[in-house]
Amino acid sequence: MPRALISVSDKRGIVAFAQELTQLGWEIISTGGTATALRTAGIAVTTVDEVTGFPELLDGRLKTLHPAVHGALLGRRDLSAHMTALQEHGIVPIDLVAVNLYPFQMTISRAGVSFEDAVENIDIGGPSMLRSAAKNHEYVLAVVDPTDYPQVLDLLRRNALTPPIRREFAAKVFAHTADYDAAIAGYLTLPEEGLPRRLGLAMERTQSLRYGENPGQRAALYVTEEPRGMRDLTQRHGKELSFNNLLDVDAAMWAVSLWTTRPACSIIKHTTPCGIAVAGSAVDAFRKARATDPVSAYGSIVAFNTVVDRATAEAMRDLFVEVVVAPSFHDEAMAVFTAKKALRVVELPVSRGSGSLDFKRVRGGFLVQDQFEFDPSDHGWTVATDRQPTEREWNDLRFAWAAVATVKSNAILLARDEAAVGIGAGQMSRVDSAFLAVHKAGQAGHDPAGTVLASDAFFPFADGVEQAAGAGVTAIIQPGGSVRDAEVVEAANRHGLAMVMTGRRQFRH
Repeated sequence: MPRALISVSDKRGIVAFAQELTQLGWEIISTGGTATALRTAGIAVTTVDEVTGFPELLDGRLKTLHPAVHGALLGRRDLSAHMTALQEHGIVPIDLVAVNLYPFQMTISRAGVSFEDAVENIDIGGPSMLRSAAKNHEYVLAVVDPTDYPQVLDLLRRNALTPPIRREFAAKVFAHTADYDAAIAGYLTLPEEGLPRRLGLAMERTQSLRYGENPGQRAALYVTEEPRGMRDLTQRHGKELSFNNLLDVDAAMWAVSLWTTRPACSIIKHTTPCGIAVAGSAVDAFRKARATDPVSAYGSIVAFNTVVDRATAEAMRDLFVEVVVAPSFHDEAMAVFTAKKALRVVELPVSRGSGSLDFKRVRGGFLVQDQFEFDPSDHGWTVATDRQPTEREWNDLRFAWAAVATVKSNAILLARDEAAVGIGAGQMSRVDSAFLAVHKAGQAGHDPAGTVLASDAFFPFADGVEQAAGAGVTAIIQPGGSVRDAEVVEAANRHGLAMVMTGRRQFRH
């Protein structure tokens, strides 16, 4: 009778999996809470302490680290010396291990988690069993992912566990444990030591893509264990997502995540907004965002931070969109969207990625930094000019400061009524970005007079302020910190502008 050892923290699907294994003639060995859950479901279970002849100790810290377990996993069936040694010590081989680990990453992502709780969620026995099984994968199948249970059962029924398939499962185990260990190492690194001395990055390929940014470049989507990230992407409708679609989807959802209490919409082209707005409803946010630059909105990615209803879907009916992405969609909205065969509809949770690291590829390595976290508070902001902003200007300045953080540097954004009306992105000179924002506003039929302006970094010269004042901008928000701040403020005073300095830069390269 083949034997399976099952010990899981994530119990999704485990009862059905174990039931199917017993029907296929497998003996089930289990531990602790998993054994209790299986027995409650009426499944016959042999406990690990029955196998080892040794009780669980130290509040469950010690239960599977025993030769009766690891010998059963590591013994090679093709070596008579191994099999003789197992027989001499009464060890019966184990043929399958279904183990997933204490939820360390989930634990440390919780606000206010204690160090003691974090350490108690460092799994020792689980990784050890998985690594033993994966090392001996020619004879032992190691299963770490609950979503793989149906495939495993199908392979067992068809007797189709070929060496390449076993090797693939083993590779997945080692990638998983490497990622797990990297998370622990990162957490235990003392703050004064800065970023970890060594970083391990384990990723799983979840989707092969037709090509990359350009034809001729191979491409795929790989995901990490980071919660509420691209791993949670669900495509509800439409053609296969492309490499460029996925880049824009990520940028679009990050843009709308900066607003947590009001509906927001971003319209993205080439990872930077051509429209962004907040409003009282998703449909109004879309209409305002589209109005930013209606021409560039053609062929875009449209994102929302809230559920999309039928009214919003109807408002989008006449616009060609590559992808619409939101946390969820009403059925009535899906009925509208599915009428367009080419439109891709994607669900993705809203997440700011708090506490994560940001990687940028360079030749031969990575640049690593803390992930940018937008600060919605006005702590430390100062009014540098003689004139204070009006209440209306304050409202738009706060919106503009958030919106400009989503634009590629050098970034200038004009706003009115909590919507962008002109965006200048990615220029080599800040005055050129200011010129472009004003030009785009006029091109879309917006009068820049009476708008507010946000800059992601300081003005190195007064020329950007002169450009804004000439267009009729009435208030500016920027980090400050230039050696020429006095000249910049003097230009704002001369034109009667209000200027707020935040003390924080928001580069996005």
